[in-house]
Amino acid sequence: MIGVVIPAHNECERLGDALAAVKEAARHPALNGEAVGVIVVLDSCTDGSDRIAEEHRVARLVLAVRNVGVARARGAELCIDVGARWLAFTDADTVVAPDWLAMQLAEEADAVCGCVTVDDWAMLGADSERVRAHFDSRYMHADGHRHVHGANLGVSAEAYRRAGGFAPLACSEDVALVEALQAVGARIAWSAAPRVTTSARTDARARGGFGDTLLAMVAALAPGPLPAAPEALA
Repeated sequence: MIGVVIPAHNECERLGDALAAVKEAARHPALNGEAVGVIVVLDSCTDGSDRIAEEHRVARLVLAVRNVGVARARGAELCIDVGARWLAFTDADTVVAPDWLAMQLAEEADAVCGCVTVDDWAMLGADSERVRAHFDSRYMHADGHRHVHGANLGVSAEAYRRAGGFAPLACSEDVALVEALQAVGARIAWSAAPRVTTSARTDARARGGFGDTLLAMVAALAPGPLPAAPEALA
């Protein structure tokens, strides 16, 4: 069995698209009919996120911790408890490709770190093209990258347990897990094959996450020219 964990905090506007995409990925023929269980971890939701998850007939876990590390960890624990051999993580504002799960498993690694594509740069307003150009100049969308995104991450249940799972961090819980996996000698595939598309929204649900990274770019680029030397983005 494959377990897919999606943390959500007030995501009713985007959660439906995220779940529809995951369910399509779960039907990919390369999975050979293997069962895929999906759980939405509803953390302190006060909107209609629970209703959306119920309509899509996926498992739901309700928490009130406002901590994405705890949310991912609790979802992973439930998946392992019901027999998941592989854990795949994405976000509620992210749409995965139809072959997302198949491409993770095809790497035959202990863990797979994938890239993200942003689909709606216009949300950033007048600075959108500058931020997009800056992001593209720094982001390596190819095999061998070193980006870590909770929106596109997979790990075997065995390696996850060996690394100690997600730490209870309000942000960068994905980076901490990958560092723990490296510390226990896990084989990590830094792959561009598992594809996801995420939002450029800046009303971030997890402070210090991708939305705040984009806000920092907007602030940094407003007064001056784009930097000349590309750097790696986490």
